[in-house]
Amino acid sequence: MTEADQVRKRINELYKKKQESGLTEAEEAERKELHKQFIANFRAGFKQQLDSLVIVDDQGKDVTPEKAKQIQKKKLLR
Repeated sequence: MTEADQVRKRINELYKKKQESGLTEAEEAERKELHKQFIANFRAGFKQQLDSLVIVDDQGKDVTPEKAKQIQKKKLLR
């Protein structure tokens, strides 16, 4: 199980407990920290997807914006 999976699992556990009986202050603080970590992981993954995106027109020609190409070259994706 990856770290992201573990974070998601723990967030879900805390959510379920919050619905059933409420959370202690420590658990609420843990939930907030896990949520921040989850969002950071999501954003990093999404940015990676965008950075490696290649846009191709109907004729098969690469029409990726120059700025994106430069980022890809910098990250050795091109």
